[in-house]
Amino acid sequence: MSRSIQAPSSRHYALTAILVLTALAVSLPSWLAATDDPVPFTDIETQTVEFIALEQSIKLTDEQEAIKKAALTALPAPCCSNNSAYTCCCPCNMSRSIWGLSNLLITKHGYDADQVRAKVEAWITKINAGGFSGDTCYTGGCGRPFAKNGCGGMNPRHVIW
Repeated sequence: MSRSIQAPSSRHYALTAILVLTALAVSLPSWLAATDDPVPFTDIETQTVEFIALEQSIKLTDEQEAIKKAALTALPAPCCSNNSAYTCCCPCNMSRSIWGLSNLLITKHGYDADQVRAKVEAWITKINAGGFSGDTCYTGGCGRPFAKNGCGGMNPRHVIW
C-alpha cells in the first residue's frame, strides 16, 4: 500500500510563520518590547528618588510652569483630595515625585498639559494600584508607604517604603 505525501502549501507556511512570530512576540522580555513611552515606569523606588531630585533640579520657565499648573490643577492630590496635585497640602514625597516627573516630562520630552496629566495619573496608579483614600494627610498617613495609602514620608532624603 503506497501513500502519497502532499507538500505543504504556501498558506501552511504563512500560518506557521504567523504562529511562530506571535509566540516570539508574546514571550519577548519587556525591555525588548518597542515603546513610544520615553519614561516607562520600571522601578518605583529608584524612580521615586529620581523624580524627587528632579523636582528641585529642573527649573521651569513661566510657560512650562503654566503647563504643569494646567495639568496638575485638574487632578486631586491623591493624599489630600481637597487640594490639587499642583498644590497638595504639603510637599510630601508623593507630591515631590509627581512634581519632579511633571518637570521631566515638560522640559525633556515636550509634553503638553493633557499628556502630563495622563502620565501623572499612570504614576499614581503605579505607586498604589489599590488607589488612595484622598484623606491620607489627615489620618496619619504621611509616614506610610505609597502602597499602603501613604505619602512616603516628608523628608526627600528618606522615602518610606
